[in-house]
Amino acid sequence: MSVAVEAADVVKVFGEIRALDGLSFTVETGEIFGLIGPNGAGKTTALRVVSTLLLPTAGSVNVFGLDVVDRASNVRQIITYLPEEAGAYRNLSGWEYLEFMARFSAKSKDESRGMIKEAAEITGLGERLKDKTKGYSKGMKRRLLVARALMNKPRLSVLDEPTSGLDVLHAYHVRDIIKRYVKEHDVTVLLSSHNMLEVEHLCDRVALLNKGKIVALGNPQELKEKYESANLEEVFAKVVKLA
Repeated sequence: MSVAVEAADVVKVFGEIRALDGLSFTVETGEIFGLIGPNGAGKTTALRVVSTLLLPTAGSVNVFGLDVVDRASNVRQIITYLPEEAGAYRNLSGWEYLEFMARFSAKSKDESRGMIKEAAEITGLGERLKDKTKGYSKGMKRRLLVARALMNKPRLSVLDEPTSGLDVLHAYHVRDIIKRYVKEHDVTVLLSSHNMLEVEHLCDRVALLNKGKIVALGNPQELKEKYESANLEEVFAKVVKLA
């Protein structure tokens, strides 16, 4: 299996804060890889470096062999990034928002129509796509935004807390979207979450972050067996205590 993302000894410093402290990991093509840990662990910073939005202080990151610093424009052409606090244009309907966003990557009207149709199916919002997004619940907006991030079939989709703040049913729907889409299309997903129980059911592999460092990495089931834990929260507690 080829490598989609390769991060090597990445450091990111903000003043006196060392947000990333020698971060190294690889994401294989076609997998869902999770960076998980508590708030402030460095998850969002790592995703922003991978997405070319932040320059690393030291170290390197390559996305499908492209350096995120030297080849940033090329990287942006093959990835999508969904921030945790992303929003949609309030006075556009769901359909209009998808049409607007499709224009940025579609090379023809037919391709644009195909993207919009794909996104509409991903959202599961049906007739509500005709309504303005200012009337959407947070869960509906998140489903729309996840669809936007996936509709052009990026080689890599970077999702920051994709189910943050959602109720159980909406979170389940978003997780199902991501799993199904990766399986049906040639898409790799790198995501962050502070919900360690959730990613057990979503990610092929996870990296547990604490203070900008990876403290454990592997398949969720393997990590639970290795540390004799019932879930990843217990794994994290044990690993941090041992560090």
